[in-house]
Amino acid sequence: MPSIKIATNSVTYDRMRGDMDINAGRVLEGATVEEVGREIFEKLIAVASGEHSLSEAQGIGEEEFNPWIIGATM
Repeated sequence: MPSIKIATNSVTYDRMRGDMDINAGRVLEGATVEEVGREIFEKLIAVASGEHSLSEAQGIGEEEFNPWIIGATM
């Protein structure tokens, strides 16, 4: 299943630009919550319609997401 990655701050987004789909840190730089929310919504629709997320496009990320972590993760 594809994952849309949302960076919570611009420093992280800039450092991981090739793997982060959305920069929510823009809110702290003047963008409105509505603008960033719209971007997230549009990306969600696009990925659900077949567009690849950045991780998918690079062929990485299959092991990065585990919603039911049991024990330590490295």
